[in-house]
Amino acid sequence: MAAEESSSVYGGRARLGIVVPTTNTVNEPEWWSLLPVGVSLHVARMPLHLGHDPKGDLPEALAQALDQLRPARLSVAAYACTAGSLVLPPRAMSDRIAARIGSPALTTAEALVLALRALGASRIAVATPYGETLNGHEARFLKACGFDVAAIAGLGHGEGGAHEFAAIAATPLAAVAEHVRAVVARAGRIDAVLISCTDFPSLPLIAPLEAELGAPVVTSNSAGLWACLRRAGADDAPAAGGRLFSLPAAAAQAA
Repeated sequence: MAAEESSSVYGGRARLGIVVPTTNTVNEPEWWSLLPVGVSLHVARMPLHLGHDPKGDLPEALAQALDQLRPARLSVAAYACTAGSLVLPPRAMSDRIAARIGSPALTTAEALVLALRALGASRIAVATPYGETLNGHEARFLKACGFDVAAIAGLGHGEGGAHEFAAIAATPLAAVAEHVRAVVARAGRIDAVLISCTDFPSLPLIAPLEAELGAPVVTSNSAGLWACLRRAGADDAPAAGGRLFSLPAAAAQAA
């Protein structure tokens, strides 16, 4: 939807819609912290799911959440769950979401790929809150998209069952930062750092870690919002978003 079509007191520039898992308490606050003036955010929630057949239908809960958002006449819709959107090719799930909701659409996984490519990153370090099973799935996804995963490590959430994911949002920022440093130390030379999971608190860490580590830091939430804003034609560059938001708007299209 073009900006001039988004006539609204609060969404005059763009209206973004996101679907988040019901347990997620981080994605919305971090997006609100970076949301530019004139861009509104509209949210639907769905039970957490960790699997999707890229050639099949959307999970019914996701389809129902999208139906709730459709009347908002969104500029861009996003499925804001990293683990649940790790499908190949990265556009497969996004295309089905767009067809369902009638608006341009993205998933977190696709946004991560777009962001890392826009930054020119090839060799990356990946810090997650997940266990080894999900880390392996994410590593395979990233490698299939052309990235050299120099190191990936998690905090173990999820290995004992999906109920463990609710604890991710409670991870102290200091613990997230130490986890990132440890993964980067294992990786050696890198082009970028990826902090994965939309429920993993990390926004306040982006700028300090970039200064400390000398590499761009991309998070699931920063990549998701950046990609949605650029898809909606907004070129704002909030400093807290890090180097990713400083890229020319054309970089998102070139990626």
